[in-house]
Amino acid sequence: MVLAESPGIDLRLTLAPLRHGPQDPTMRIERGRVWRALRTPEGPAAIRYAYRAEALTAAAWGPGAAWALDRAADAVGLNDDVASFTPRDRLMQRLLAMRPGLRMCRSNAVLETLVPTIIEQKVTTVEAHRAYRYLAYATSEPAPGPMRLMLPPDPKVLASLPYDAFHRFGLERRRADFIRCACSYAKRLEETVTMPRDAAVKRLRALPGIGPWTVAEVERTVYGDPDAVRPNDFHLPHTVAWVLAGERRADDARMMQLLEPYRGHRARAALLIELSGNTPERRAPRQRIRDFSRY
Repeated sequence: MVLAESPGIDLRLTLAPLRHGPQDPTMRIERGRVWRALRTPEGPAAIRYAYRAEALTAAAWGPGAAWALDRAADAVGLNDDVASFTPRDRLMQRLLAMRPGLRMCRSNAVLETLVPTIIEQKVTTVEAHRAYRYLAYATSEPAPGPMRLMLPPDPKVLASLPYDAFHRFGLERRRADFIRCACSYAKRLEETVTMPRDAAVKRLRALPGIGPWTVAEVERTVYGDPDAVRPNDFHLPHTVAWVLAGERRADDARMMQLLEPYRGHRARAALLIELSGNTPERRAPRQRIRDFSRY
């Protein structure tokens, strides 16, 4: 299936937010193509986004193949209004020129993002990626199609597990309970992709453990909102302040003040800043990686 002719989209950068670590068993990123396993309302599926003779194409397998193909354009950012992002300052113009193929993806799959995002709450990236990988291998099954992928963890299975079953994946009771609760409302949460934004966010926030940081990640990745900046992030305010103002430390208020000229595209601007690799030097020891698997 041809999605577009020569769209100039960088598949790796655009779909990267759906990948949780280099060993994520639900995705495979290769040169010129990306493989993704997903659960759909019509059943499991695997989809391949690829460039063929400069045309952006998609092919899918499994009972949910038609659903995945119907939403392929959203996922690769073809419906992202990047043309309306016209920064006036030279710095952001340069950052945008460095990543011309970056688009904001819209996955339309809430639990696929929500579960790993809960896992990522207040822990190191290495710890979160390891926990999600273990969880996927232990609670899921192989995806359809020619590529050896695992489907994202089954919400029904996760909702049925006792909290202490999550310890071996490196998850304490707090995050385990948040995941179990969210998965028990999987159908209601998946409905939010078709709801008005305020109503969707209200439904998400009604669940325990789903705060502004988690909601913003869902808005950006699932709903494709280019303005949804993550609050209460450990590194992002400092990185934004360092790149835009040369300030080593900042809080959320200062970050939002610096991003205000890009309103409507503040998450896009923040992502371009993160991708620049220009970060302030660390002055504190790295956070210790905890291990709950023995408890």
